[in-house]
Amino acid sequence: MRQAIMTSPGKIEFKHVDNPAAPGPGEILLKVRRIGICGSDIHVYHGKHPFTSYPIVQGHEYSGEVVSAGSQVNLVKPGDKVSGRPQLVCGECNPCRRNQYNVCEKLKVQGFQANGCAQDFFVIPEERAVKIPDSMGFNEGAFIEPLAVGAHSTRVPSSIKGKNVVVFGGGTIGNIVAQFVRAKGAAKVMVSDPIDFKLVKAKECGIEYVHNPMNEDFKDCIKRVFGNEGFQLAFEAAGAESPILDAVHHIENGSEIIILGVFDKPARIHMSYVCERELKILGSMMYTHEDYLEAVDYLSKGLINIGPLISKEFPFEDYEAAYRYIDEKGDECLKVLINMDAHE
Repeated sequence: MRQAIMTSPGKIEFKHVDNPAAPGPGEILLKVRRIGICGSDIHVYHGKHPFTSYPIVQGHEYSGEVVSAGSQVNLVKPGDKVSGRPQLVCGECNPCRRNQYNVCEKLKVQGFQANGCAQDFFVIPEERAVKIPDSMGFNEGAFIEPLAVGAHSTRVPSSIKGKNVVVFGGGTIGNIVAQFVRAKGAAKVMVSDPIDFKLVKAKECGIEYVHNPMNEDFKDCIKRVFGNEGFQLAFEAAGAESPILDAVHHIENGSEIIILGVFDKPARIHMSYVCERELKILGSMMYTHEDYLEAVDYLSKGLINIGPLISKEFPFEDYEAAYRYIDEKGDECLKVLINMDAHE
């Protein structure tokens, strides 16, 4: 089978390797059909991911078709469409014991600390697999992983329904979070991002209110969008200091701020604001299996729109070209997919 190996930053080599062994009793053999490229993958490509070494087989957002299943597999059968969680956890640490394996103390993620799915066939245990309905295509299936990030982060706050919400960051994850917040009953949802392209995509996905901090003061925008009501919930999906400061300084007293952006340097927050206004700042890390199930459910019901988020597809042999495209397009690119069925 074909396999793509990132041997060093910016360098992908293709090899022909043996197909995986037959799946064990509780395992599934997949034919990989689509692979999504995310921001963390791009960090690996540029040699800037702090927890990834080379060589590494990438790929953690994927969809595939079940080729064969072990004797103890009950949830799927050959021919089914499947996605799967890329988390490798110990099952023994305290977080794992209380079912918070998304923050396992020995967590490894396929595509980063363990080899991922950038190959024709891939074996996963049934416990990490999620069946994709026949009504959904493989492109949708490759979105289940980032959708699960949105599902999980919107489970973190104490409540969403009836609240005014600001999502900082209009990239793929921020857009998805905003869509989940809307679907879960928020009163008004606004996306803030300095790139107009991302704000256009937010509107295409049904987010009515947007804000560009390069063109409008945040305080003025809050007044324009929410009037005297203000906002009671914020999600930081940009990984930058300025948005978190806007959230801390302008959110309603006693409110919650959820952090899921990846920060490459510390944000300087004056903690007196947090204390005196009794704000709750909470982190959100990856997802659990329940979040994958919710992602499939919301997408299958049409509550989430991923169409505007797909920027381009590349055949497997053009994996490196996909990264160059992302670099060239910069801020006018959201989700790029590797189509394992396409050919040069």
